[in-house]
Amino acid sequence: MSLLFDPVTIGTMRLKNRFVRSATQDFLGEPDGAVSDREVALYGELAANEVGLIITAHSYVQHPLGRASVNQNAIYDDRFVAGYRRLAAAVHAHGAALVLQVSHAGRQTPPDWPAGQETVAPSAVTDTSTGLTPRELTEEEIWSLLDAYAAAVGRAKDAGCDGAQLHVAHGYLLSSFISPYTNRRMDAWGGSLENRVRILGEIMRRARRAAGDAFPILAKLNSTDGLPGAGYLTLPDVVATAKALENWGIAAIEVSGGIREAKGVMSAPGVVRPEQEAYFAAAATAVKAAVGVPVILVGGLRSLAVMEKVVSDGAADLVALSRPLVKEPELVARMKRGETAQASCVSCNACFNPAGLKCWLPAK
Repeated sequence: MSLLFDPVTIGTMRLKNRFVRSATQDFLGEPDGAVSDREVALYGELAANEVGLIITAHSYVQHPLGRASVNQNAIYDDRFVAGYRRLAAAVHAHGAALVLQVSHAGRQTPPDWPAGQETVAPSAVTDTSTGLTPRELTEEEIWSLLDAYAAAVGRAKDAGCDGAQLHVAHGYLLSSFISPYTNRRMDAWGGSLENRVRILGEIMRRARRAAGDAFPILAKLNSTDGLPGAGYLTLPDVVATAKALENWGIAAIEVSGGIREAKGVMSAPGVVRPEQEAYFAAAATAVKAAVGVPVILVGGLRSLAVMEKVVSDGAADLVALSRPLVKEPELVARMKRGETAQASCVSCNACFNPAGLKCWLPAK
C-alpha cells in the first residue's frame, strides 16, 4: 500500500494516514457564523472516506471586522463551541482528527459585504483587486487581536478539536503582518522581520495559556505573495518565520502561497498534468530543511504518484487537498482501495462560487 497511508504524528495527534483536507471555505455556515447540519454531514463524509486530518474552513476570531465572506463560520464567542463539538464528534466517529483554523480577514474583507464595513490591516496599503484602502490598526487594536486569537484557540480545545491552526497565509491578517508589502509600519510590529513576526509569538504565548502546552497548534504559512518584483515576501523570510514558529512551539507547518491580488497563485487553474502539480513544493522543501516539525504541502496535488514523491523526496511529511475533495469527497478511500490514482478535479475553481459548490453540495 502507498506510504501515504502510513500513520504519522503531529504533536499529540496520532493520524491514521498522511492525507489532510486543507481548510476549505464551503459557504455552508449559518448566517450568524454557527456550524450547520450540512457542514456536520460534509465533515463526517470526508472522515468516513479515509481523510486522516480535516482542517476546518477558516473561522473568524473577531466580529465584525474579521469576517471574510458570507456564511463563514465564527469562533469569536463561546456560543459557537457547541457547533464545533458536533463537528469533532462526526469526525472522531470515523477515526479522523479535526483541527480548527482560526483567522481574521484583515484587508481582505469583501468590498460589498456588509455595507459600509471597513477593512483593517497593519498598514494602509490599497488592495488593488478591490481598490479599497484598509485602515491601519492601532496598537490597542493589535493587543486586542492577540487576545481574540488566543481565546479562539482555547475554544477549539473546549470543543474537543484535536488542534487549532493559525491562518498565516493568503493575504489575511496574520500573513499581511509577515509581508513587507502589506506591513510598512515603523513601530514594534513592523520594519524588521523580527518585528513583523512578533504578532505570531505573542499569539502563541497567549494561546498556550488558554489551551495548555500539550494542545497542538499548527500554522498555515504563506510562501509567497505571488507578485513579481521587489518589496514582497521572500523565501528566506518564510524560512526564518517557520523557524521562529518552531521555537514558539508550533506543531506543524502547512505551506501555501498567494494573496487575493495575485490572481491564479493560491489556487492555480487548469491543473491537469503531473508537472503542474505541487506548485509550492520548492518552498516546502526549504521550510522542511530548516525545521524539525512536520510539514504539510498544499497546492495542486491531484495524482497519487506526485503525492508519494512529495513525501518520499522529503518535500513534506503530509499532503493536503482542497478542491479535489470538493468534487470527490470519497477520493482518498477510492485511492486506498486501488480504484483510482488520479483526482478528477481539473481546477476550474467553480468551488469558489459562494452561491453553491457546483461540483458537490450536500443535500439540504
